[in-house]
Amino acid sequence: MKLLFIFLLFTLQLFSVTIKTGAESTNQYLSLLKDKKVAVVVNQSSLVDNIHLVDLLLQHKIQLKTIFAPEHGFRGMADAGEHLKDGVDIKSGLPIISLYGKHKKPTKKDLEGIDVIVFDIQDVGVRFYTYLSTLHYIMEAAAESDVKVIVLDRPNPNGNRVDGPVMQKKFYSFVGLHPVPLLYGMTIGEYAEMINGEGWLNNSVKTELLVVKLENYTHNRFYHLPVKPSPNLPNDRSILLYPSLALFEGTQVSAGRGTEKQFQLYGTPHYEVRKFSFTPKPMSGAKYPKHEGKRCSGVDLSRLDVKKLHQMQTMDLTYLLDAYKNYDDKEKFFLKNGFFDRLAGNNSLRQQVMNGVSEEHIRKSWERELVLFRAIRQKYLLYP
Repeated sequence: MKLLFIFLLFTLQLFSVTIKTGAESTNQYLSLLKDKKVAVVVNQSSLVDNIHLVDLLLQHKIQLKTIFAPEHGFRGMADAGEHLKDGVDIKSGLPIISLYGKHKKPTKKDLEGIDVIVFDIQDVGVRFYTYLSTLHYIMEAAAESDVKVIVLDRPNPNGNRVDGPVMQKKFYSFVGLHPVPLLYGMTIGEYAEMINGEGWLNNSVKTELLVVKLENYTHNRFYHLPVKPSPNLPNDRSILLYPSLALFEGTQVSAGRGTEKQFQLYGTPHYEVRKFSFTPKPMSGAKYPKHEGKRCSGVDLSRLDVKKLHQMQTMDLTYLLDAYKNYDDKEKFFLKNGFFDRLAGNNSLRQQVMNGVSEEHIRKSWERELVLFRAIRQKYLLYP
């Protein structure tokens, strides 16, 4: 009974304390930035007690020189895949350099005179979320220019999951640059350590890297994101469903862009008629949604319990298998541009779906590589 009491007390304490992000631990990094010329990689999620990190650093007289903006932009309002132009932040007057489109990696000129890059972006723990690739190119460019990188760590809302196919090298792209599973169960800081430690940067260069750690975080703790990490992930449910539904981006099926329930439903005009339907329309973050203006029959997942979704240790393949089974012209289900394979990280999953392989057997095909990845992952974990 005594041991049970101690365990329950520990559990209550764990869930009653607030997670403290790396950005909030200013005593661990502000002194390192003093008298340095600093660039930041930030977006709308880069907040410290409701103050943007850029504003906070300027308040502390840090010499900010450049803002690097990832996909969706500095303020996080652009469409997925939208070309972003360089510009100037109206509030601070600082130059903004877009790291999307053809200019994914900072050039030597971009880093001229820079001593330190501070990376502070909320990740969601899914391999094809492009902020991981931005992190990779930032670290690579920094290593090549002898610039230090400080990653202000943030919780992974999918941090309790390691699942899905492992990326194969022939399918590397901006939606996956590393041999990791679709769900890798690491914070952005842990992931940065892994990139460095495994020699994944060009020519195996190493970055001078510091991770400012989280406090009171474990991988099993539920974490509610206070700010949308990107325009089409509006709430906890969408973030937890994202690893399962984003594979539809490589198919004819809509995952809800152009609705108020992004990544909380799926459907298509070519789907077997169901009671539920939706019609995608242009909106902020989705100027040209798939099947714009067309009635899509499908499945509504917006009432699924968030706690139960979080407790799932795996992605859910049933949505993909159901959509393919009920699509009227199966030869056209997968887009011809190969995007599905880049998202999946292989061409096996597409073939398995087309061949009617069961979810159980699909999962078994991942097991060996997942075991190998977990061994790599274990070396870089900073939290229980």
